[in-house]
Amino acid sequence: MYPKMYADQPRASRIRRRLAVTGCTTVLAAVPLCSSIAPASAQDGIEDLSAQEITDRARDAFMSAQSVRATAASKGTDVGRGDPTAADLTLDRDGNCTGSMQFKDAGGLVIVKRGDRIWLKADDQFWKTQLPGSQGESAAELFRNRYMRGSTNDRLLAELATVCDLKEIQQKAAEESREVEGLRKGQPTTVDGTPTIPVTGTKDGETHTVYVATEGRPYPAMSTKKGDGKDVTATFKDYNKPVPAETPSAEDSVDISKLYEESPSPSPS
Repeated sequence: MYPKMYADQPRASRIRRRLAVTGCTTVLAAVPLCSSIAPASAQDGIEDLSAQEITDRARDAFMSAQSVRATAASKGTDVGRGDPTAADLTLDRDGNCTGSMQFKDAGGLVIVKRGDRIWLKADDQFWKTQLPGSQGESAAELFRNRYMRGSTNDRLLAELATVCDLKEIQQKAAEESREVEGLRKGQPTTVDGTPTIPVTGTKDGETHTVYVATEGRPYPAMSTKKGDGKDVTATFKDYNKPVPAETPSAEDSVDISKLYEESPSPSPS
C-alpha cells in the first residue's frame, strides 16, 4: 500500500509542494530584495540610504548568509485545507536543517536533515490527511511518536529535502524579488529587539515589506506579504549560527524500508 505514495506522483508531489511552499516560497516571497548588489559590510546609517540602496544591501547580506533561522505564519481566506500555516526552520547552505511545520486542518510535522540523512516525524492527522482510509491509519500507527528515517537516495525524501536547502531558497528569493516595484522607506522600528528600517513595494497587487537591520550587517529581520486573501509574516534571525547537529536515535525512529515490507508491491527505484 505505501509504495502508492511513490507510484502516484500527484500525491507525492502534493506532499512535497506543501512542505516546499513553506520552506521556500511562502517564507521568502515577501522579501523585496532587489536585483542589483552593493557591499554589505557592518555599517550603521543604512536608514539614511534610499529604499533601493537599502534593499540592495539587504539582498547581498541575505545571499551571503551561511545559515539562518526562519519562521513563517500564514493566514487569510485564501489559506485552504492542507495549506501551510506555520513553519520554524533552521537551515544552512549545506542542506542541513531542523524544524517544524503546521498545515491547516492537516496536522504537522518535525523534520531533521543532516548530510544525506533525513528524519520526519508527523502527527496522526498529517498521515490521515495525506493517505486515504486504511493507508493513513496504518501510517499513523507505524510512525506514531517516532520519526521516519531515510536518505536522499529515496525519491520522496529527496524531494522533501529541498525545504532544507538555503541555497535554493536564496536563489528563489533573488529571482522573485526582481518583480517588486515602487520601493519606499518607512519609519525606523524594532523587530524582536533589532532596530530596523522597513522598505515596502508591490508585486501582482500584493504589498511586500521587508524590515532591514540598521545595526551590523543589513540582514532582513522580518518580511510581510499582504493581499489576495492571504497574509504572510516571516522572521529571520540567528544568521550564521550552526544548525543543531543532534539527530534522532535509532530507537526513536523507523526506517522507511518498513513501508515496503508491509506491502507485497516492489519498492520504487
